Amino acid sequence: MEESAASFTGKESPEAQIPFQEIRKRDGRVVPFDPNKITEAIFKAVRAVGGSNREIAENLTGQVIHYLSTTGYSGVIPTVEEVQDAVEKTLIENGHARTAKAYILYRDRRTRIREAKSDLMDAVKEILIETNRENANISNSPSAKMFQIAAAASKKYYLSNLLPEEFAQAHMDGTFHIHDLDYYSKTLNCLQIDLGRLLKEGFNTGYGYIRPPQRIATAAAQAAIILQSNQNDMFGGQSFPHFDRDLGEGIRSFKVKPGYEEIYQAMEGLIYNLNTMCSRAGSQVPFSSLNLGTDTTAEGRAVARAVLEAFGRGLGRGETPVFPNLVFRVKRHVNFSPGDPNYDLYALALQVAARRMNPTFSFMDSSFNAPYGDEVSYMGCRTRVIANRHGPEVSAGRGNIAAVTLNLPRLALSCRGQMELFFVQLDRLLRLAARQLLHRFEVLSRLRVKDLPFLMGEKLYLGSENLSQDDTIREVIKNGTLAVGFIGLAETLCMLIGKHHGEDAEAQQLGLNIVEQMRRRMDQFSEEYDLNFVLLATPAEGLAGRFVEIDRERYGILPGITDKDYYTNSFHLPVNFAITMADKIALEGEYHRLCNAGHISYVELEAPPGDNFEAVDRIVRQMAAADMGYGGINFPVDECSRCGFSGVIAGSCPQCGSGAIRRIRRITGYLSIEERFNAAKRHELNDRRPHFLPR
Repeated sequence: MEESAASFTGKESPEAQIPFQEIRKRDGRVVPFDPNKITEAIFKAVRAVGGSNREIAENLTGQVIHYLSTTGYSGVIPTVEEVQDAVEKTLIENGHARTAKAYILYRDRRTRIREAKSDLMDAVKEILIETNRENANISNSPSAKMFQIAAAASKKYYLSNLLPEEFAQAHMDGTFHIHDLDYYSKTLNCLQIDLGRLLKEGFNTGYGYIRPPQRIATAAAQAAIILQSNQNDMFGGQSFPHFDRDLGEGIRSFKVKPGYEEIYQAMEGLIYNLNTMCSRAGSQVPFSSLNLGTDTTAEGRAVARAVLEAFGRGLGRGETPVFPNLVFRVKRHVNFSPGDPNYDLYALALQVAARRMNPTFSFMDSSFNAPYGDEVSYMGCRTRVIANRHGPEVSAGRGNIAAVTLNLPRLALSCRGQMELFFVQLDRLLRLAARQLLHRFEVLSRLRVKDLPFLMGEKLYLGSENLSQDDTIREVIKNGTLAVGFIGLAETLCMLIGKHHGEDAEAQQLGLNIVEQMRRRMDQFSEEYDLNFVLLATPAEGLAGRFVEIDRERYGILPGITDKDYYTNSFHLPVNFAITMADKIALEGEYHRLCNAGHISYVELEAPPGDNFEAVDRIVRQMAAADMGYGGINFPVDECSRCGFSGVIAGSCPQCGSGAIRRIRRITGYLSIEERFNAAKRHELNDRRPHFLPR
């Protein structure tokens, strides 16, 4: 009977004569030997397998000491590792196999914790020198460094203490990536905020009640406050799904109606605020998005026009605003054809996008968005939340809970290109990812309303109006989504059949089969677990380089697979692949319907279109015809910080000679400054091959 006192056969005890008085720790320090520490470790293992007799642990400790004394350690200082080896040997030889296993697991966990501490110290040293560039919105400021040190500590803690071994190992070895691991048990990802309700009812940020506004400038200021306040309760993006409609309703409720100039000034102030309020963790501005374009009331139209004109004009010296990300809703009979009531706003959106890259364009008439009218809203990062098993199918008041991304190229590499094995292993990996998301959901479900004072306390999340301060949030967050994402479809296809989907029709069909299988599994998981599982076309930033670095070390440099410093985003064609704009749009458009958690496609231009906004119109119409849900155009935006000259600037400013050039580029949906890109994204940026403007 293992773990019974009768099974012990030794004679020694901790009180027996100890042949050595010191022990050498792993860092080389020599400290006094304490046999009680051995006893405690063994007793923990005994309890782990259901035992409760401490005498067993004490007697086994005596045996360990006796064994060490007979194997050359009389008067010789043993190391911690040698003592632990002796414990394992003694347990096994005395018939305590289950206890030995528990002890080995305990020892391994302690080793992981020590390694995590060591890794953390190395990470802290690097951060103190230079801010980690996993997120291009983070600067190199002292507060940014402090945030990243805290984030590094949180990640190490969760990997070594909270996550089950299989999930922690899959993340660490690059099988999949748990997004925003540092927030694992603390909060949710993102939210589409019902601005209209908050402006109508007022809100409290924790220091007093903010009453409903009676001036458009106050409403705009409150909108910025709402975004920043909720950003502090979450780790992902913040968005207004119907910005023009909600502010239009607010204007109609004012006793004194504003003129257009007043509306414009308010929208300009909002844009200024969203580019200067460094209130997000790490001295970041909120990841903000505004959806607009389909409200046809006079007030809503004035708001949309003012936002577009203010964004087009730029900041104080004409600089391109980085935030908010503008998402212009395209909809037939509303704004997409001459004669539509908002066609003039669509034309203005084209003009602004031709100079500033924003707005991006969402397509309300695509096959998968049309059933929801104009209710579908996107975030700049591409997130889309609409279908719902537990409540109304709306965007407002809902968001993504958490995401995990699969390393598709790794899967193909591990299967050595065997197609049948790949699909079998893909199913296995999807199940593992779903279980990891379920674990995170259960952890987050234990949070209480008071843990998220603005998000839940001010009733921003759908259903939270029925909760009190001490209630847990499980029933509310069931309205959100759990997203499984993927990157590297192009490299995966190269491994499986030697070509990616831009090179071969067979590869395109295989790519669609892979993504269709992933989507089917998400729908099945939704039924099985009664939660909103969705498939995401992941916007990889630091992740694209992390995966390929791990895989290159394991599999070497393989042409078309691991020979770059990044994996290609989601289902996108490789950025350096020569293909016509129309063909790229047509090929990528087929994947949008499958990625119901979010998707986007871009075309890359060598320079801003400027006055040639008709070319942007043709691009947008091609995207709509390809059944895309969300799309945008990319091009370099270089601006002289001294004189304000804007264009493509190779070196110094051609107008004033200054070398202070601000280079704006798009990364993972949002605009950012190129100098903040990490190494992998810099390489990707340099590889981007521009397309010719359509004629």
